[in-house]
Amino acid sequence: MININNTVPDFQAEIYQNGDIKKTKLSKYKGKWVVLVFYPADFTYVCPTELEEMAELYPEFKKLGAEVISLSTDTAFAHKVWHETSKAIGKIKYPMMADPTGNISRIFGIYLEEEGMALRGTFIIDPDGVLKTIEIHNNDIGRNAEETLRKLQAAKFVREHPGGNVCPANWKPGKKHIKKDLKLVGKI
Repeated sequence: MININNTVPDFQAEIYQNGDIKKTKLSKYKGKWVVLVFYPADFTYVCPTELEEMAELYPEFKKLGAEVISLSTDTAFAHKVWHETSKAIGKIKYPMMADPTGNISRIFGIYLEEEGMALRGTFIIDPDGVLKTIEIHNNDIGRNAEETLRKLQAAKFVREHPGGNVCPANWKPGKKHIKKDLKLVGKI
């Protein structure tokens, strides 16, 4: 399992995006923030609510220089059919990656061997390929895309303002941040 502040190993997989199925590698996104959104399976109950919300916020992620990639252990062909038949999933413009072997899910420590699917996991990777955030939880609980966006904003802020700048709970752009000497300071 990959840990915080470790470089994520490169991997290759098929993606479905904009009507096409093609192969891609994680290294293709080097120089960008990458938000990996693992979900258990296509054609389920909670997954389309999460992925639709992510689709609605996708332009905000793009403004921050990030690519969102959703992943499940379904094939790219299943992603294509789901995209073509679901109103919610039809809104998705970001890549939908296929992990039918579970190998990518295993890298992140979220593969459920007995079920052949992944837990819900969200991972934010910086432009150098270093893992900065991990969120993993039970498959019965949906995530909040706005919180994922906030975490990306905080990770980006810390990267762009080195020298001990950190973000407190519920930090958002324009709010006070903390210097490691524990003094609240204003917006940079």
